[in-house]
Amino acid sequence: MAYIGREPSYGAFEKQSMTADSSTTTFSLNYTVGSSSSILVSVAGVIQEPETGYNLTGGGTSIVFSAAPTTGDTVFVMFLGIARDVGQFLNTGIITAQTELAERAASGDFFLLYDSSATTLKKIQTSNIVAASVNRTATGDGSTTGFTVTDGVTAAQCLITINGVVQTVTTDYTVSGTTLTFGTAPEASDAIQIRELPA
Repeated sequence: MAYIGREPSYGAFEKQSMTADSSTTTFSLNYTVGSSSSILVSVAGVIQEPETGYNLTGGGTSIVFSAAPTTGDTVFVMFLGIARDVGQFLNTGIITAQTELAERAASGDFFLLYDSSATTLKKIQTSNIVAASVNRTATGDGSTTGFTVTDGVTAAQCLITINGVVQTVTTDYTVSGTTLTFGTAPEASDAIQIRELPA
């Protein structure tokens, strides 16, 4: 079949027929739809206007006509768009269960996100969203002021202690590139802890 304009890249429009009995106004839909404009509704050959000739209820699972279609009328719905939610991916191999994560996501876990520029669902690994904390320890020698940190970390992302005493950002230390520099060199045998926090 030829198309005027852009040809659909995938899928097909689904049709659902309904039996009119002059009294029923609410019908269950075969597919959940996101809005009343996602379906084309015909009653006796007349296209119904969304929000006037019909509305949706049950979160898009049912259609309610403003007037019951007459017995013998041909009534059908063409699905132009179908609502999707994460629950529909259950047992497909993409997601095997819906469980609230009551703890920090593991670095190997994935988040699902909607890429609005590509209009597609994508997954991204947790480790690419939130960097893991980095802990470093060192010992003062009375003269060294510079210590290594991860490139790109800022002074505000560092929690620094000397012998358990928290140091003040910019007052006691600064960060530039891969170097954390103390204003005054820690004393010999001072226990230094450098904790780089996720951005």
